[in-house]
Amino acid sequence: MAKPAKHKKKRQHLALPHAGSSPGMVYIDPNALKPVVTLYRYNADSYEERQLTDISMLKTLLQDKTHTFWVEIKGFNSLALFETLSKDFDVNKLILEDITRTYQRPKQEEYDHHVFAVSRMLQLDENQNLENQQYSFLLTDNALFTFQEKYEDCLAPVRSRLKIGKGNIRIGGSSYLMYALMDIIIDTYFEILSAWGNELDNIEDRLFDKPDKSVMFDTQLIKRNLINIRRVAWPERDKLNDILRSDTHLITDQTKMYIRDAYDHCIQIIDIVESLKEISASNIDMYLSIISNRMNEIMKVLTIISSIFIPLTFIAGIYGMNFANVDPISGKVLPQNMPELYQANGYVYTMLGMAAIAVLQVIYFWRKGWFK
Repeated sequence: MAKPAKHKKKRQHLALPHAGSSPGMVYIDPNALKPVVTLYRYNADSYEERQLTDISMLKTLLQDKTHTFWVEIKGFNSLALFETLSKDFDVNKLILEDITRTYQRPKQEEYDHHVFAVSRMLQLDENQNLENQQYSFLLTDNALFTFQEKYEDCLAPVRSRLKIGKGNIRIGGSSYLMYALMDIIIDTYFEILSAWGNELDNIEDRLFDKPDKSVMFDTQLIKRNLINIRRVAWPERDKLNDILRSDTHLITDQTKMYIRDAYDHCIQIIDIVESLKEISASNIDMYLSIISNRMNEIMKVLTIISSIFIPLTFIAGIYGMNFANVDPISGKVLPQNMPELYQANGYVYTMLGMAAIAVLQVIYFWRKGWFK
């Protein structure tokens, strides 16, 4: 018998603001990682990647309008970093609060010189638990700032395309880079859903083979994760729709054409999530039905056994009362008591009679189809 899955639900402690706190407050988690800032500088003919130790250099570097810049920031354990962004790039304090309060739903907001957007980066860890990380975008005319709490991500294909110069990624501008990152985050949802779909197929095979409690536990885990991914996919679709309807000059018409494709992918993800939710619910219902049928079969067997032994127990109970036909002391005959008590071969006759009753009952139940 397969052992129940040992998946444990990971508790996420959200850094919720206190009631009545001032808006625009930057939150720095005491356990936050040290910030690592990577600068990608590129155009159609050149590509450069380097680590920045002093973010104050960015304002001077980004004045070069002949290149597009991607400023990748991982780790939030630096209040000075966010103060520099606010001072040098006129980033609204509400944006900085949304970046550091990493429970935001996918959304898009427009400001005078920026477009701010949030996506949810989903990944499966080594224990197949769903990691849900906020990924924030800050778009300017020739630069894209991205922010994430952890160092791990799923963006290696975009970096590879950027380094090789494949496709439009070097000539599409900063808005196209933002699309490319959003698109790969969405495509990762397909990979996760595909893994869960295969696992649900395996669970269904186990249901037909030899179901046990692990079937229900594994299915419930997937169903819970599907609910989490649905909570991400719906606002992601709305965010992409807002970008398509946006009038900002920071997002080009060419980029919007590709965003329509990402929007279509998001709709497909929502459809797949709903389908897998129905399959998972069906698997749980099937498991409960199989267990119920198995219990009914057990009860049927016990009922047949009880039905056979009830009349036998009745006979044994009657002759177990031992009411003698003759008083052993006075010798008086008791005509209303058992005349068979001292009858020769009474035990043998009783056992044969009980066996005959049992055989007749078995024949009757067999003809009624109870043993099928």
